[in-house]
Amino acid sequence: MLSLFSLMYLISYLDRGIISVVQPEIRQQFGLSLSDMGLVLAAFTWAYAFGQVPAGWLGDRFGPRKVLTALLAWTSAAAMMTGAATGIATLFSSRLFLGIGEAGAFPVASRGMQLWFKPSERGRIQGITHFFSRFAVAITPLVAGAIVLAFGWRAVFYVLGAMGLLWAVVFCVVYKDLPEEHAGVNRAELAEIRGLNEDGSIRQPSVARIPVPWRTISRSSNMWFIALGYCCFFFGTNFYLTWYPTYLREYRQLSLQALGLIGSLPLLAGMTGDVVGGYLSDVLLKRTGSATLARRAVAAPGFVLAGVFVIPAAMTESTGVSILCLALSFFFLEFVIGPAWAVPMDVGGQFSGTVTGIMVMAGALAASLTPLVYGGLFDRGYWVAPFVVSAGVMFAGALVWTFLIDPERSVVQEEIAC
Repeated sequence: MLSLFSLMYLISYLDRGIISVVQPEIRQQFGLSLSDMGLVLAAFTWAYAFGQVPAGWLGDRFGPRKVLTALLAWTSAAAMMTGAATGIATLFSSRLFLGIGEAGAFPVASRGMQLWFKPSERGRIQGITHFFSRFAVAITPLVAGAIVLAFGWRAVFYVLGAMGLLWAVVFCVVYKDLPEEHAGVNRAELAEIRGLNEDGSIRQPSVARIPVPWRTISRSSNMWFIALGYCCFFFGTNFYLTWYPTYLREYRQLSLQALGLIGSLPLLAGMTGDVVGGYLSDVLLKRTGSATLARRAVAAPGFVLAGVFVIPAAMTESTGVSILCLALSFFFLEFVIGPAWAVPMDVGGQFSGTVTGIMVMAGALAASLTPLVYGGLFDRGYWVAPFVVSAGVMFAGALVWTFLIDPERSVVQEEIAC
């Protein structure tokens, strides 16, 4: 099942990022300005942010199998709509629809993985799946470039749409909401996933359709601390997804060829950090039995070290040293992703999709500020200041994780278990 979820993360990030590579071709064909294109890109961001909670609730209510199948079919159609666009109106609409569909993919997938993996594996599986999302970012220029050169920019979106539809069909056939329903899972494997009661019977997951305890969640300080921690994380990572290439080309004077060669180093480092952070968190959980220690001891130092390395990245005169420091910063920042996505599974019970949706919505709103902060300061010639701001946000994230987030305190009704 992990391979299915990993492939979904890869396809989803290709869907959302491919337009950044073919922007020049799209703008030229439709006569769009950079501001016009910014409006098109913004459609995805806001739909993605505000679609998180409703989509997460749908996953909790109707199960990951039905909802993820529908969401991938939806995003595939949106990708193909982009390929068939005739102007700014259809481009805007297609990106809006894509954002709505993408919003639910990861929260619902988290609920699906929660049902299939034991708590001591949650950091690892989140690290691995997010590794594939970062891998998608790294290969997007290669994938888009090859298809555009051969068939034109529209073909890119048709190919991605077809990939998503194929995944949806395979997932619908292969995946079951519960391991208990899958013919390939035996009793020993089920006991490993669920754990045993005192009488030796296998624990049962809570899947009854109980109304989401919105009041309990909204009044939980732990829920808002989790969201705040993810705001700090998403603000920091969004630089690499938005302004990083511009920073290297315009301030560091890197050529396009050099950008493809050494400029990808931070992305590769981040991919490695995804997996390493998730594994470290799970190893600590297995050895100590404490989710609090296992999640905090990886996420908090990750934030601190990310902040430590991002400042010299901006202040050094050497482009090579700057890229190396950015790579180290992103490596440690990505330590946070495994624990951050494991915690909603730890504290959300059967409503982990909803809890994850709230967390990601907050993070996406914070991430939407990154282009504004960096862009505004860069535009005024302040090339160091944005990194100092990011370092401050990362240090704040470390404090939130060290003192405020409690991975063992439920944000829903205490009697509801996974």
